[in-house]
Amino acid sequence: MGQKISIHPAIDNGIKPAKADFAGGTLVCKCTDRPVTVTIAAQSAHNHACGCTKCWKPEGAQFSLVAVVPRSAVTVTANGDKLAVVDPNAVIQRHACTGCGVHMFGRIEKQGHPFYGLDFIHTELSPQSGWSPPEFAAFVSSIIESGADPKNQDAVRARLRELGLEPYDALSPALMDFIATHIAKANGVLAA
Repeated sequence: MGQKISIHPAIDNGIKPAKADFAGGTLVCKCTDRPVTVTIAAQSAHNHACGCTKCWKPEGAQFSLVAVVPRSAVTVTANGDKLAVVDPNAVIQRHACTGCGVHMFGRIEKQGHPFYGLDFIHTELSPQSGWSPPEFAAFVSSIIESGADPKNQDAVRARLRELGLEPYDALSPALMDFIATHIAKANGVLAA
């Protein structure tokens, strides 16, 4: 077998399980001067490897690792003046450090969106261990848009499966069902 495909430095050597009763921690940007810190007062959920071109990825990673927490559990605790929204037109308002470029959290402001009330976070930015582990890989084909060789996609999908992450070119079926159910209820197709 050839060279092992690198997905993300935090999971290339295996995925660590969540700690029982883990209740959150602090996310810290990469700045050495006045780092932005964000306190998360909850365990993360729906953690996954994401290949989209919008999510922040550390240097050399093909995928980001992104999870969600309740919006109410997210508090900027230091140097929030360094945060700015990357793309004000995006559905997910990604708040990034203007010093190092790291996305500290993403927030959906549209109240009718199925994920309204959840913030997107990168648990790898936390010095604490015990966060929920990634469960699947989303938007796998999108890594091609970032420059990945399309000929390597079978190997990338095989590596994701080897890590225990089923690859999808959307979100996981459970999350896609959640979105469709939300939309059906909002449109009166299903009872609320």
